[in-house]
Amino acid sequence: MFVLSAFADEISADPREQIAVLQKCRIRYVEFRSVYGTNCLALSDAQVREFKKMLEDAGIGVSAIGSPIGKVPIDAPFEEHLRKFERAIELCQMMGTRNIRIFSYYPPGNDPQFDPNRWPEYRQEVIRRMQVKAERAAQAGVVLFHENEHRIYGDSPDRVLDVLQSVNSPALRAAYDAANYAYCNYDPVEGWEKTKAYTAHLHIKDWKKGGHAAGHHYGVLAGHGDGCIAHSIRDAVVRNYHGYAVLEPHLRGGGPTGGITGPDLFPCAVEAFRLLLQRCGGQEG
Repeated sequence: MFVLSAFADEISADPREQIAVLQKCRIRYVEFRSVYGTNCLALSDAQVREFKKMLEDAGIGVSAIGSPIGKVPIDAPFEEHLRKFERAIELCQMMGTRNIRIFSYYPPGNDPQFDPNRWPEYRQEVIRRMQVKAERAAQAGVVLFHENEHRIYGDSPDRVLDVLQSVNSPALRAAYDAANYAYCNYDPVEGWEKTKAYTAHLHIKDWKKGGHAAGHHYGVLAGHGDGCIAHSIRDAVVRNYHGYAVLEPHLRGGGPTGGITGPDLFPCAVEAFRLLLQRCGGQEG
């Protein structure tokens, strides 16, 4: 059963417009990343409560806190980052979800010229930090979803698997993003096959390989790129997947803090995924 959700800040920074489009698309959940152009972790309690009230009035729930936790250099101070992580846990309680999306750290100094072959030098610290957060999550009764993201330790199928196996905690699962594997020139099918046993969350966006090299910094409709999304969806159906499928189309672009699709194109992205889901034998819940 695939329950549709959305990074609604791709629709608009205005929460009212986000909600209006979600209702138009018959989507009953949101992955809470930002409103008013402000990341969820930087919002005041009053702003969070206001947004929660808007969602409740519209009959919309929260699938996960779409936090940026782990999107900092591996050599950045850990204690400061842990304080932000605690805020993400607080938001779970405030927004009525048990789930937090996280990442596994940028290279030291966020060096854009970092050689991925050097990651073994920092692996132990990556695993240590992820273990600390998984233990804290278990104590708080929340689940962390690690997203395979460009330039972090867990951007390749092997390193994602390394994180999940090394931490070895039910409080740390995988959020599978086929487009991110394609963007990083990894095989999305390999990514799925190596991590599917840990995957409990799906991000739905697609990507044409080589697009960024050609100056195209935007996603494509699900099933129209090189993410091989149908492979993962068909296999998820066979595996009796029951969880969220979160629309994150990036149809007008994307970057480290999020993507843009717009209120006009977002319904097209939803329709494309619903058609793909139907073709793959999946049921929407």
